[in-house]
Amino acid sequence: MAPEYAMEGLFSVKSDVYSFGVLLLEIVSGRRNTSFRQTERMILIAYAWDLWNEGKAMDIVDLSIRDSCDENEVLRCIQIGMLCVQDSALHRPTMASVVLMLESSTTSIPLPRQPTFTSVRASIDPEISLEVQEVASSSDLTVKVVAGR
Repeated sequence: MAPEYAMEGLFSVKSDVYSFGVLLLEIVSGRRNTSFRQTERMILIAYAWDLWNEGKAMDIVDLSIRDSCDENEVLRCIQIGMLCVQDSALHRPTMASVVLMLESSTTSIPLPRQPTFTSVRASIDPEISLEVQEVASSSDLTVKVVAGR
């Protein structure tokens, strides 16, 4: 679940991009995001970032496919997955960009930023306060509270 939705109830077109990134990392690693709860890293994103940052991204790849996969394609998928799970929706690509990056091996892919892995996003990321207005969706919904007499 995208951080802006989980923490602030805000939904954007990039909320699904976040979920896709988690799914992509789960497929490559062969592990569910929740399988890390009993480890020091707590979530797949932290594990993937640590290995990516140390230049050991291939260590995240499921052993059952590691020897038979194209290393460049897998590293590309990991990088795209890391871009999709950026804390700030402003830093995530659009789904159209994700599809283009996956389809074309010549498309350059930006480097991901380090995720914060925290629920206290506003105190760490000063862009959050600016981002809230851009991410929030508007609707023509009227809420009425019915109270008994």
